[in-house]
Amino acid sequence: MAKPRRQAAMVFILITIFIDILGIGIIIPVLPELVKSFVGGSTTLAGRYVGTIAASYALMQFFCAPVLGALSDRFGRRPIILIALFGLSIDYLIQGFAPSITWLFVGRVLAGVAGASFTTANAYIADVSDPEDRARNFGLVGVAFGLGFICGPALGGLLGGLSLRLPFFVSAGLAMVNWLYGFFILPESLAPENRSAFSWSKVHPLGSLKTLRAYPLVSGLSVAFVLIALAQRGLENVWVLFTGYRFGWNEQTNGLTLALVGVMAAIVQGTLVRPAIKRWGERQCILIGLVISTFAFFAYSLANQGWMLLAIIVVGSLGGIAGPAVQGMVAGSVSPSDQGKVQGALTALMSLTAIVAPLVFTAGLFSFFTSKRAPFEFAGAPFFVGSILCAISIVVLVRLFRRIPPVELEGLEKELQAE
Repeated sequence: MAKPRRQAAMVFILITIFIDILGIGIIIPVLPELVKSFVGGSTTLAGRYVGTIAASYALMQFFCAPVLGALSDRFGRRPIILIALFGLSIDYLIQGFAPSITWLFVGRVLAGVAGASFTTANAYIADVSDPEDRARNFGLVGVAFGLGFICGPALGGLLGGLSLRLPFFVSAGLAMVNWLYGFFILPESLAPENRSAFSWSKVHPLGSLKTLRAYPLVSGLSVAFVLIALAQRGLENVWVLFTGYRFGWNEQTNGLTLALVGVMAAIVQGTLVRPAIKRWGERQCILIGLVISTFAFFAYSLANQGWMLLAIIVVGSLGGIAGPAVQGMVAGSVSPSDQGKVQGALTALMSLTAIVAPLVFTAGLFSFFTSKRAPFEFAGAPFFVGSILCAISIVVLVRLFRRIPPVELEGLEKELQAE
């Protein structure tokens, strides 16, 4: 694929990811209120439904991400991305018109299926990225995530003030516009000679993990990947409860704070990833990022004043250089015919952590250490455990990098590029 076409394709993928995250963010402020309207205004009952809906979304991603990834290895990235975008637009309409909570469930389940297209988007980026640009391109994905996370909730709150259903219709329109743009402009990134046969035995969630074992570096990275994702999903799920319990923060304060998280993610991954990779290399950036994240989680657990959280967010965001470096290493050590399956397996693992984290960190650690049953009060327990998980991931990666030296990996990359 020529360089200008690659750049155009990257722009489309980044817009796609931004609109996906924007669409998710738009409905965050209104989904609980819409659920409450279906259950007679009961906050307690609405909370149970919202938690179940969130788990169903993650569960569908867990099952569908490997399938979409493998299908993209067989038929190409373009048709899978376009089908997913069209599906998202229909899904948002279903949620917007939902006459009951059952239909809202149906909409979120379909959203989980279509949302698994992040697998194919990552594989597309791997296809169109040169080795020297991989980490930067995955860093730009982080920028798209950050911007979507900044704009989505703010826009959702504004639209929701007019109508609880309006944000869903706006999300449907954005997804359809993106589908039209992709239909007429997006080129295919996977050459026919690099495509592989589809096999159901390789795409069920647990079976897809066998693909990772074919790549020792990727399988080792995936262990650390899961530990880090668990810590991050735990933080996301318990954040609002923690800040309300310890500092009495309201929805507006939490919204502004989460916007700061998005801003810092966009800054770090948009401006720091490439120079950091160039200076220290992917391996060192991963370890540096994880060390920063370990201390950030530990600091969150002990923070006793609200302003401390803001300072930790700013400093801890520097740990964001690790994610694009991990994605870059994965993309560089996997053959083109397996990119979709590997990305699908990693997305499935991410979805699995999104199912487990609310149970372990929120219903488990936070609820226990803020109850009378606890030996001592420690609302920051989920963050403390998160810091331990990050520290364990550092140990795992140090041992992995010693076992697979850079010279050996460079030889593997040359072999893959020659395929």
